[in-house]
Amino acid sequence: MSVLSQQKVAFIGLGVMGYPMAGHLQRNGYQVTVFNRTQAKAEQWASEFGGNWAASPALAAQDAALVMLCVGNDDDVRSVVYGEQGVLASMAAGAVLIDHTTASAELARELNAACAAKQFGFLDAPVSGGQAGAQNGALTIMLGGEPEHFAKAEPCLQSYARSAKLLGPAGSGQLAKMVNQICIAGVVQGLAEAMHFAQQAGLDGHAVLDVISKGAAQSWQMENRGHTMLDGQYNFGFAVDWMRKDLSITLNEARRNGATLPITGLVDQFYAQVQAQGGGRWDTSSLLTVLQRHPANKG
Repeated sequence: MSVLSQQKVAFIGLGVMGYPMAGHLQRNGYQVTVFNRTQAKAEQWASEFGGNWAASPALAAQDAALVMLCVGNDDDVRSVVYGEQGVLASMAAGAVLIDHTTASAELARELNAACAAKQFGFLDAPVSGGQAGAQNGALTIMLGGEPEHFAKAEPCLQSYARSAKLLGPAGSGQLAKMVNQICIAGVVQGLAEAMHFAQQAGLDGHAVLDVISKGAAQSWQMENRGHTMLDGQYNFGFAVDWMRKDLSITLNEARRNGATLPITGLVDQFYAQVQAQGGGRWDTSSLLTVLQRHPANKG
């Protein structure tokens, strides 16, 4: 078993979120070692930020006080956590595993138990704020776990967080992220319907947005996606494929806990229609395209 180095952290997963998040850590004085499934991306990161890269998750996690994950889904998390090459094989007693992946609450509880058995801490820590938030170091982090583990991690998390809050035991962060995605799904659908209505009514949608964004209808989605939605610009931001993954997790959890989510379920179906149009990688604001292609709106 290796010995902890308090300034050493590992970051596993260098996608559109993880790449800049790991960069903020290195810039803030942490000794960062990264692992990415595509090695060239890890080498590029090390060259850009001056950190180190490792050939496996286990090698990246050696001696690290904190081990961060930011990968795709539950199975991806398990693939970098377990086994001879997984982070649990090399982490030192007292280290804390922090999972930034948007995954299931069930997985968070599973990882918490696996970490506790080896005297590691664990925090489920999904983020909100998108690629721009990651690049600007202004993410919101929703956490589940024990207070002592959060206390160890919080100074490091501030490298890329606007807000980081512990919300309860393991799984609470993932549950809070589900709440976040429920809110977003409803707001984006409402914005899409409003812009569709404006277009059908012959209004200048951009002018309408400029007015109503100063009143009670204002939202982050309106400010950041309203005008691009009207212009049919969707090749950026949080992809529909990712949102459907998140909503699947949410709807599964709702079936487990008895929550009723009629609007969320409906919006998930609309996103399935966007995927069927070939828009799986479009931004989530592409819900407007479903309304525009409705038979009633075709001449």
